[in-house]
Amino acid sequence: MPKESVSRMLTQAKPFVAVILMQFGLAGMPIITKFALNQGMSQHVLVVYRHAVAFVFITPFALFFDRKIRPKMSLSVFVKIVLLGLLEPVIDGNLFYTGMKLTTATFTTAMCNVLPAFAFIMAWIFRLEMVDIRRLHSQAKILGTIVTVGGAMLMTLVNGPMLTLPWTRSSSHHQSTSSTDSQDPIKGALMITAGCFCWASFFILQAITLKVYPAELSLTAWICLMGALEGTVAALAFEWHNPAAWAIHLDSKLLAAVYGGVICSGLTYYIQGMVMKERGPVFVTAFNPLSMVIVAILSSIALSEILYLGRVMGAMVIIIGLYMVLWGKSKDPLPQPDSEAAEDKVATTV
Repeated sequence: MPKESVSRMLTQAKPFVAVILMQFGLAGMPIITKFALNQGMSQHVLVVYRHAVAFVFITPFALFFDRKIRPKMSLSVFVKIVLLGLLEPVIDGNLFYTGMKLTTATFTTAMCNVLPAFAFIMAWIFRLEMVDIRRLHSQAKILGTIVTVGGAMLMTLVNGPMLTLPWTRSSSHHQSTSSTDSQDPIKGALMITAGCFCWASFFILQAITLKVYPAELSLTAWICLMGALEGTVAALAFEWHNPAAWAIHLDSKLLAAVYGGVICSGLTYYIQGMVMKERGPVFVTAFNPLSMVIVAILSSIALSEILYLGRVMGAMVIIIGLYMVLWGKSKDPLPQPDSEAAEDKVATTV
């Protein structure tokens, strides 16, 4: 009995551990990307290189581990994959990076906290999320989503006094003020918000696609391939008169492409697909605010970005909303495996 209880606890903890580790991996991307963009890298070319690297990285694993479970490709599945490659790698990727270029890494990550709200509403519409307004845990999920968005708005709109941290005192204030000259927070916020809508749509479509194509690694490889191909068309259109934008060397630009491809595309698409099959898209996106807290700290160290009291207060509100959503999700009944469902059906018939 103790062994069974421990095994059950470990099984229940796996999705939480996987998504938390995924958020730590995602948190490194805005820091590395912002540094590469500051060095002059084209955001459109970065999208192409990132997903090309992801395809090369994940394909061998897909060929080996999915060889016995990979279903046949149908036209409807292929159309879904084309849309998946367009939604997140191309549209969201270009909007996200352009928005980051116009703002800061912390601002961009904070704005992405509207993602759980978009995902929750879409999952509710497409019946991927169980919501009964009469029940307390459903009310907690709705209220937690609203609180999370409110915290993101607080963090974005209210600065408050500047926080002088030990590691930022010696950093030049000139760096921070000079970088704001080329920023456009309003345009950047609109681009990031539009990108998050596409990102949430990607989560929903991925959850739907996994029901008919339940091979996570193969689906990830297909998404990365389509993202690289479609992204190339977009990048050629944007950088047609700038062939030098495609040049890459052993520097931060290469690091951004490799890190983004391996961690943020290859592994992230696979992990979120695995967790999504068990817990749904809202559970995966509910952890998104964690990366914002991590980025806020790391960017103040690595990029000399200034932290403000209003943003810290917004982060605390976001965490409160996150825990409300997670508490509501913890009260949802877990989906039964197919074998158990079949046994229950037989027992009911008998």
